[in-house]
Amino acid sequence: MTPQPAPAAEPTVRLITLDPGHFHAGLVQKLMYPQVSPVVHVYAPEGPDLQEHLQRVQSFNTRAENPTHWGEKVYAGPDFLERMVKGKAGNVVVLAGNNLRKTEYIDRSIKAGFNVLADKPMAITPEGFALLRKDFDRAARDKLLLYDIMTERFEITTILQRELARMPELFGTLQKGSAEGPAVVMESVHHFFKEVAGKPLTRPAWFFDVRQQGEAVMDVGTHLVDLVQWECFSDQALDWKKDIKVLKAGRWPTKLTPAQFKRATGLEQYPDYLKKDVGVDGNLDVFQNGNVAYTLRGVYAKVTARWRFEAPPGAKDTHHSLLRGTRANLVINQGEAQHFQATLYVESKSGVPADEFEKTLRGAVSKLCATWPGVDVKPAGNLWEIVIPEKYSVTHEAHFAQVTERFLHFLAGEKMPDWEVPNMLAKYYVSTEAYRLSHRVEAAKQE
Repeated sequence: MTPQPAPAAEPTVRLITLDPGHFHAGLVQKLMYPQVSPVVHVYAPEGPDLQEHLQRVQSFNTRAENPTHWGEKVYAGPDFLERMVKGKAGNVVVLAGNNLRKTEYIDRSIKAGFNVLADKPMAITPEGFALLRKDFDRAARDKLLLYDIMTERFEITTILQRELARMPELFGTLQKGSAEGPAVVMESVHHFFKEVAGKPLTRPAWFFDVRQQGEAVMDVGTHLVDLVQWECFSDQALDWKKDIKVLKAGRWPTKLTPAQFKRATGLEQYPDYLKKDVGVDGNLDVFQNGNVAYTLRGVYAKVTARWRFEAPPGAKDTHHSLLRGTRANLVINQGEAQHFQATLYVESKSGVPADEFEKTLRGAVSKLCATWPGVDVKPAGNLWEIVIPEKYSVTHEAHFAQVTERFLHFLAGEKMPDWEVPNMLAKYYVSTEAYRLSHRVEAAKQE
């Protein structure tokens, strides 16, 4: 008798999607995972956000190449949160949407015994941060996993910048910097109108209300704050009470014309909750630009996040990162000179002989090749460019599967690094303290 293969183990993870209002909720389901049930329960209010999410998942199910086979079981109604808590239809809640209630959703989910995979940001105000701290304490006590989606850690230029910063023979040690010349600078530019999965992205109107979406540093800026910690203090647990001093923060608007708002949302008029942000010129002030300056264990850092309406032809969202070392600087640029592709450079500091530096740099790149074969280096003016094979460049959308896989490994019993939770707290302390300081500055201006 021919032996029959053993039956596949039953999936151990059952997803619940709660109030999806951002395309990131759908991207978690762009691929299938063996340990995850194909049946996903969705709880949300009726409306276009829900329909957009279901259509996105359906597009994954019906694509020609590597289609998924998710089955969405939907409950839509005003009591969606209560129904989710009582229903216990899954064991992992996925959160990506309107951030006004994000921390409340986390709190209710953790109290009900669910694990949580949350898109950034987990909190957008100091009050939200206070509640989030309690939720992390409860999650630890009840052995639940509470984790946020940090996709930028999977970007290859960022990974290699981090690795080179860990080579003292090349980088030296991280400088302390100063308020005028921070040792660490992170900047990003995002765009309201863009394409996702090859289609124009329709933004919900609330996305342009910073009271619901969160302001720049509190929202997309959390990626940058995370990278400062992840690259400069690798595998170290940070204490938000002792290690961080937030020095200064600011905010300013992007102005959208009614035509731009219509193009991004499909709506003819501003909803009532946005009218307080409309100027006399009829344009909408969206306070989605901001910065924060702070020290982390005495190292000066500055993070800036900006939003524009649309990228120039051929361009896209961009990232800039600078780490100043005692022997070299590590720089990521993504501008027109780089054809809008993130590119990593190494800059020798004065005083290091050129031939000695090149030899050290080539030795460092050789070490990288042990893990990333094919990585090379070439002169680029007064800098050196790290040449990265195309095979290592993964799209932003694909990063969501990588984060989800990591979360699933932790859920299955792999020990999460001891630094992850304290550093999530450190990150949200920086971003929400930036909110407090920037709003205090605005209030002072109006007095």
